[in-house]
Amino acid sequence: MRKHYIDNLRWLAVLLLIPYHGAVAWNVWGEPNYIFFHGSRTLSSIVVFLSPYFMPLLFLLAGMSTRFALKKRTLGQYIRERAMRLLVPLCFGTLVLMPVLTYLADRHNCGYTGGFFAHYKVFFTRYTDLTGADGGFSLGQFWFLLYLFVISCIAAGVIALQRRFIKTELKALPFPLVLLLGAPLPLLSEVLSIGGKSLAEYTYIFLIGYYVFSREEVTEKAERYRAVTLVLGISAAALDVYLFIWSRSLPAVNTAAKFIPEWLMLLALIGVGRRRLDERTPLTSYMSSRSFPFFSFHFISLVLFQFLLAKPLSGQTGLLYLVPVLSGYILTFLLCEAVIRVPALCFLTGTKPPVRSDKPH
Repeated sequence: MRKHYIDNLRWLAVLLLIPYHGAVAWNVWGEPNYIFFHGSRTLSSIVVFLSPYFMPLLFLLAGMSTRFALKKRTLGQYIRERAMRLLVPLCFGTLVLMPVLTYLADRHNCGYTGGFFAHYKVFFTRYTDLTGADGGFSLGQFWFLLYLFVISCIAAGVIALQRRFIKTELKALPFPLVLLLGAPLPLLSEVLSIGGKSLAEYTYIFLIGYYVFSREEVTEKAERYRAVTLVLGISAAALDVYLFIWSRSLPAVNTAAKFIPEWLMLLALIGVGRRRLDERTPLTSYMSSRSFPFFSFHFISLVLFQFLLAKPLSGQTGLLYLVPVLSGYILTFLLCEAVIRVPALCFLTGTKPPVRSDKPH
């Protein structure tokens, strides 16, 4: 039986990418960005509030989905499917979409005056911090697809070894032990970390999704305690915002403040999702079918409007945040509608083409 709340949590998390990335343009900690305006503690608070858990949630959901996918596929079929769904849009995004983003970044941040096509040489020859903020090479948001493919391959190896040497299934864990599974996260956060994105941390979360959160006994307990974990998770995330943005605290305190809301919010969101989002409606079906192209095109839509409106709305922080965010949503959904109607674009973005009915009218 398909768990619709997994699909629904996934597209809801993807929708958050536009306001999240829109706020990064105002960060106060000096992170390079395609478009950077000036520091705003208010808008930076959005980033800090969401960042502990919304990308980990996608890896947790991917691990859970893998458990159900392997009930119908062999490990070999699973890896081939992952390659098609992840590596193709990774290449398309890196080679086609990222040059547009870095061109806009180079013009806004570095005063580049050359033409768009001439900038392709800059993109493929300038290797600096890999953020793309200076016009150089970058994977951009497509790092997620690369990580997810690598982690899927690692997980397939772990699962193959487990099936060979450990025949018994893992017993359901009591909820206090599930809470303790978040304890290794601070230790893993700097292991195999590139640009602050730890391959070890995300692999661990993926495997926890596969082995623990794919079990009904665990998600039932997450649902039962959802109110407690949600209140504690939101409170911890708010404390993280205060400590990191609005006060000067010790690094160790900030570390604890980041990983506590990460794990609590993962538990809470799985519980809330199981309770409130485990349904398939025309809206949820529509959003689920558009999540892949939305992921691919959201950043280019957002940054285009940030670039175009930087001067007209200069000095109006609220408008300069809200208008590109809202316009970015509109343009992204328009692009999704174009993609879903063109089989070649579906293939390039990892989107499943719509099923067409051959019934006579």
